[in-house]
Amino acid sequence: MNVPHSPAPTVSVVVIGYDDAAHVSDAVRSALAQGPAVREVIAVDDCSTDGSGALLDSLAAHEPRLTVVHREVNSGGCGTPRNDGIARASSSYVMFLDSDDVLPPGAVDALLGAAVTHDAQVAAGLCVRREIPSGHETPWQPELYAKPSVVVHPTRRPRLVHDTLCVNKLYRTDFLRAHAIRFPDGRFVYEDFVFTARVLAAAPRMALVPDRVYVWHVRRAAERLSLSLDRSGIDNWQARLDAHRQAVDILLGASQKRLARAARSAFLDHSLRMYARELDLRGPEYRAEWWTRTRAHLESFDTADFEAAPAPGRVVGRVVLASPTPRDLPRVKEVASRPARLLPPYARAADGTPVWSSDLPQVTLEHLLHRPMSLLPLAVDGELRPSARGTRLRLRLHELYGRVADAGPRTVDVELVDRRRGTVLQRRTAAFTALSEDEMWVAAVRLDLSALGRPGTCDIRLRLHFADGSHRDTTAHAVRGRRLLRRAVVPSRRHGVLLAQPYATHSGALALRTAPGLRGVASVVRRRAARLLH
Repeated sequence: MNVPHSPAPTVSVVVIGYDDAAHVSDAVRSALAQGPAVREVIAVDDCSTDGSGALLDSLAAHEPRLTVVHREVNSGGCGTPRNDGIARASSSYVMFLDSDDVLPPGAVDALLGAAVTHDAQVAAGLCVRREIPSGHETPWQPELYAKPSVVVHPTRRPRLVHDTLCVNKLYRTDFLRAHAIRFPDGRFVYEDFVFTARVLAAAPRMALVPDRVYVWHVRRAAERLSLSLDRSGIDNWQARLDAHRQAVDILLGASQKRLARAARSAFLDHSLRMYARELDLRGPEYRAEWWTRTRAHLESFDTADFEAAPAPGRVVGRVVLASPTPRDLPRVKEVASRPARLLPPYARAADGTPVWSSDLPQVTLEHLLHRPMSLLPLAVDGELRPSARGTRLRLRLHELYGRVADAGPRTVDVELVDRRRGTVLQRRTAAFTALSEDEMWVAAVRLDLSALGRPGTCDIRLRLHFADGSHRDTTAHAVRGRRLLRRAVVPSRRHGVLLAQPYATHSGALALRTAPGLRGVASVVRRRAARLLH
């Protein structure tokens, strides 16, 4: 007796786009290049006006696996086009791709193989954020995808709520349809938050793989920023608050209290810290509105929600709740940075408990007395002075409630790291010297900027070593002043001369930009001449 042969499972890839003719072809081709496992690519054009629809039609004329859906009315968001794709999908699995991103080779096979092998309704893998044009890549939530694993129920891995992306996952089509899981329709900026909550609320069996399955292109200099990257207006923050609130409500409605708490913890650790770091880039009206809306949102969190979050986000949230108006923004920004840095002053309550400040004693910092040195938000001031005679980096390590003195500062490793490639260009080590009267330790190193080859941006990373065997990886707080953070012309073995510019990143960390040769020097001369004439 012949047993009927079951057809091999296949995948529908839903590509969505609006006015993205410059990139949509690359996205579609990356999906088609996944091989025979991709039965169909469904490209949903959201009523584009730049010829994207015609371009997709011309591709479809030569590719039978490509189907183009032309929406007659622009939806205003990403959710509705994806829902159109789900409705048309004819494969056993479906995944999503944005028009300005790509699927790396082997992505579908890795996800599909894991889903089939482990009978999982959802398979997920590593997404990398690739900065364009630099090419620098940062993995998204790498802790989740360090090794292959199977999660029989999302509550067994609460950290899953941190990965709110929908694009690095493969979903069984009948699972989405059986639970009526869809994206929010219309202009809903953070539709992934709600969709992911609906997926987790349905308690799928999940397979996680360490493979790179999605490349998220980050184009910060684009004429039109993506909906999620355009954080300059308060409406973007409100959209994130609304999406987070809705996601938590979905999880609570499904009796997934543990996941709901994890979602609130993720909000404190990710969203709150990210936007708090950028507050000094906004005007006073934005800051006041942001503070008011954030306080209202955080009032729905309970004590256990705060305690479940990593300390930096927890502290930022409690400062916001404790003050009716924006305050201490430079310190808030530094605590919100990664790694966190707590700048002085270091106040204590009447009973000696560390607190945020003398007038906000309700924001206690008692955890700093017990946390490992590797996690303490130690503050190191950095002054970088490039010159033709040599470049000197001076560091000042602050005491923190007696913890630094107890550990015994010994040395600091300084690394100059190419931001684009992540490679270490120079490494130096210096010994700390105590300034007992100031409760401070100082160290200094010489950097050889003349040996730098390719110009660009360098981060300055520190590893502090202590006598008790512990260490702390951190960055330096960029000290500002009249004679600090100034451009300088330095000799270069490759370019003759190099323009060196120390600067403070958005989070306040000290970094360095370099420009090559006479062109960089000439630009400085022109700007200085213009200032003198003005």
